[in-house]
Amino acid sequence: MSLHHILSLLIWGGITAVFFSCTPKNENLPINDPHSYSQPHKARVVHLELDLQLDFDQQQINGTAVMQLERQRGVNQLILDTKDLDIQAVQISDDGGNFSDTPYLLKEKDSILGAPLVIELGPATRYVSVRYLTSPGAEALQWLPPELTASKRAPFLLTQSQAINARTWVPIQDSPGIRFTYEARVQVPPGLMALMSATNPTSLSENGIYEFRMEQPIPAYLLALAVGELVFEPLGSRTGVYAEPTVIQAATFELAEMEEMMQIAERLYGPYRWERYDVIILPASFPFGGMENPRLTFATPTILAGDRSLVSLIAHELAHSWSGNLVTNATWNDFWLNEGFTVYLEYRIMEELKGPDYAEMLAALSYQDLAKEVIKLGPQSPDTHLKLNLEGRHPDDGMNSIAYDKGYYFLRLLEQKVGREQFDAFLRKYFDTYAFKTMTTERFVEILEKQLLKEDETLMEEIDIQAWVYGPGVPRNVPQAHSKRFEQVEAVLMSCMAGEDPQKLETANWSTHEWLHFIRHLPDSGSASLMTHLDQTFHLTASTNAEIQCAWYTQALKNQYEPAYPAIRNFLMHVGRRKFLMPLYEAMMQTPEGRKMAYDIYRQARKNYHPIAINSIDRVVGWVE
Repeated sequence: MSLHHILSLLIWGGITAVFFSCTPKNENLPINDPHSYSQPHKARVVHLELDLQLDFDQQQINGTAVMQLERQRGVNQLILDTKDLDIQAVQISDDGGNFSDTPYLLKEKDSILGAPLVIELGPATRYVSVRYLTSPGAEALQWLPPELTASKRAPFLLTQSQAINARTWVPIQDSPGIRFTYEARVQVPPGLMALMSATNPTSLSENGIYEFRMEQPIPAYLLALAVGELVFEPLGSRTGVYAEPTVIQAATFELAEMEEMMQIAERLYGPYRWERYDVIILPASFPFGGMENPRLTFATPTILAGDRSLVSLIAHELAHSWSGNLVTNATWNDFWLNEGFTVYLEYRIMEELKGPDYAEMLAALSYQDLAKEVIKLGPQSPDTHLKLNLEGRHPDDGMNSIAYDKGYYFLRLLEQKVGREQFDAFLRKYFDTYAFKTMTTERFVEILEKQLLKEDETLMEEIDIQAWVYGPGVPRNVPQAHSKRFEQVEAVLMSCMAGEDPQKLETANWSTHEWLHFIRHLPDSGSASLMTHLDQTFHLTASTNAEIQCAWYTQALKNQYEPAYPAIRNFLMHVGRRKFLMPLYEAMMQTPEGRKMAYDIYRQARKNYHPIAINSIDRVVGWVE
């Protein structure tokens, strides 16, 4: 059913106020989002209808976006965010049926924010239609030739809208504080399946046309599209996995615990409000571990370790169904409200699934990542604050370990101070109260002080919210993670450093996390002989576990362990996850020989990476076209 038909039914049903209110109803709209030109307090998009035709040969989307508006009386302009879009026509309508041309202006482009599209509205305008073409270099889009897919039989398209890349494939108000529902019609070459962050098909369409609907309001960064040779396997009544045919069996095995994870999350934090939770395993070029697109998490194939040892990533993306997707950071300066909460929920889910000591290993690794990030940024750097100031910078600059790991430890401290039972009740009420709304750091602190801490001055002084949220570094009252399994790893490491034969070390039952803890604590230099002995015993260079590979290869570069260099080259040629690319390229850039190696590999591998990864690594290696 078309948007126009739906609206007609609603009009005749006497509930037109839902769509035609003259005053925006979202009281949680941010006053100022430094990363969006839109002015939602004047006029905002509440529903989006997309019509997209994909051209794989030209690497372009030919699209029409019809937007339904809410606006203040007297407002005569709508401002949309765009970046490198070819705007071909703009029209307006009062009733959604008869559209007519209207004046518009695409203003000067900013290198980070793109260009605002300013559209003139009539006195009764309720709908705006924009016809456009995307650029072949659109930052959100990666068009993969068949040889860069697992099956190597068909091309693939994937999107990454977070943080401000939705504007490169849809003209939209691209701010996390603006939510809208959407529907879409997508035409792709026959034989390919299209999926979105919406209701999804489970089988091929013969004519290549797919229709989608998302009835829960989402921000633009959660708009997502994936197209390729895909098949579906259910995992439970509400869960399933999509993957290429050659990957689906491994994916089904690896993600078998998803339904149980959902049940755990619901017991802890309330009902799942998105109907289904499915995962798509993308080609290896996907730049992130996962992306929490509602109903359809995008996931890297590097989690397919064969032993379910890396599924905490799925717990993390599932947790976003509460923190981030349901209650959303108002601006990217408040990013920790999405990610710190999600890491906390992830570890709670994994604790229920695998036991407390397993979760403590995750927490200990989290602290290691946090400490490393603070050293890298500087202990007094404002970028180590939870509340950020990213005005004039790309939001990706704030997407580091601070939001995730410092955010987690702040919430862990709160749990420690008030007790788990009380903290769980607070979180559940928080998600219920602010569902489908946005949240600023300042508002959350106010809620925290009044509802959880009851304005208890002694308790608030012990926690020191100011230091955690608005201060640099890691506060002194940071909780400590205690992992008995890591203590055993450290005993083995000491024996190893004392010269004991690696074959005698007790490592048979180690998980990925224990190996990471071990490898991370090897000496950073002068230990090529130790690396040799460990490699001969445990075959770490030949590992197929991407987490272990990255940690080991990083140490190999620091120790100039040359037998690992061919494997490092192969890894960087075939893996596009930025988490793994960055430390390896950074390690190579520390020596003249390494810089030559990095540049040589990157020259060949660059075409395999997503634009988001390319933007980051270009800066690391000093790439010049």
